[in-house]
Amino acid sequence: MPTPYLNADLHCHSTFSDGTLAPAELAARARQGGVDLWSLTDHDELAGQTAACQAAHAQGLDYLTGVEISASYAGHTIHIVGLGFDCADGPLQQGLHALRHSRGPRAQEMGHQLALAGIPDAYAGALRYVGNPDLISRTHFARFLVDAGICADVTEVFQRFLTEGKPGFVPQRWAGVAEAVQWITAARGVAVMAHPARYALGGTLEHALLDEFKTCGGQGIEVTCGGHSAAEALRYAECAREWGLHASRGSDFHSPAESRIALGTLPALPRRLNPVWELLADRIQPAPHRAH
Repeated sequence: MPTPYLNADLHCHSTFSDGTLAPAELAARARQGGVDLWSLTDHDELAGQTAACQAAHAQGLDYLTGVEISASYAGHTIHIVGLGFDCADGPLQQGLHALRHSRGPRAQEMGHQLALAGIPDAYAGALRYVGNPDLISRTHFARFLVDAGICADVTEVFQRFLTEGKPGFVPQRWAGVAEAVQWITAARGVAVMAHPARYALGGTLEHALLDEFKTCGGQGIEVTCGGHSAAEALRYAECAREWGLHASRGSDFHSPAESRIALGTLPALPRRLNPVWELLADRIQPAPHRAH
């Protein structure tokens, strides 16, 4: 039976979306970091799930299916992590397919806007960093601009070019929050609000988002994650208690060169929380030596 203090890392990305490592490499790093329960949560993509589960089991790790779905709320992009779902679920597959195929036109327009700002061929440059062309994203443009010497690091790229109001930013209409949660829950998964501090919504709008998320079937929230400070983890621990949500943890690891937190090295969840993996005990795919 999973325990509250399990070293679970339930949020990371591979070359199937915007990470730089293959699932097998991530699984090896997870094992090195002492992870017990792992999930690969690529953006809007399930293609890496079989490889990730096989790699996890080869490393002696228990595994949960995972995905990070892009959603829109009040003009903001919100990410909803799905855990423990059936990868063969038709509506989930169809919804993710539609999201992936909306990225190409957006990326081409981003390239056009960057050309107008004096950076030619950015779209072609970004494609060189893409493992899956359907999932081209701002991160791939950022890596191109860093390697081209235009910016010192990815943070500078986003500050100068790829956030709202800057040249190169192109808005995207994703799934609605309720729609994304429905895809996950209909596939027998658990929906988790990813890195909530990132959105900087302000009290009233954040409360409205959490109300909607809980009402439409969301059951979890990331409390301890790669993007949260210690103070933010405590804040969202209180949100988990107030909204009756289970707590999740995940490094949001993308790359050894870019990520702040290595797989498996997050602090433990704060006390008096219900871990999300307690909801998922019957959907964990145990490593062979852990099978009961």
